[in-house]
Amino acid sequence: MPELARFGLEGGGSVLVDVDEVPGVTPVTRQGRIREARTTFETALGEVRDAAIVALTKFRTMARQPDEVEIAFGVRLDAEVGAVIAKTGMTGNFEVKLTWRSEVLDTPEGNQPP
Repeated sequence: MPELARFGLEGGGSVLVDVDEVPGVTPVTRQGRIREARTTFETALGEVRDAAIVALTKFRTMARQPDEVEIAFGVRLDAEVGAVIAKTGMTGNFEVKLTWRSEVLDTPEGNQPP
């Protein structure tokens, strides 16, 4: 049976999330084991969002700013701690992509240099 965590929604209601099974006694329903999360869904995701903003700010304040910054990471929800950046193996999973485009300068004739 799956282990589920119920995350409350700030506007009312809740969302069930499939989480890793934790040893211990928890209520069992037809849906599986359901544990009540210690935080709301919005609060859990907000903490990960704040971490993404810090990372993005660091890359956008580089001396030569990239034209594009893409930050990709997995988010895992946990009933005890909320949302965390997912790991692969024993390390955190974080992918950062920075893009610089060639600078195009116009010549007096209106042509682009080769």
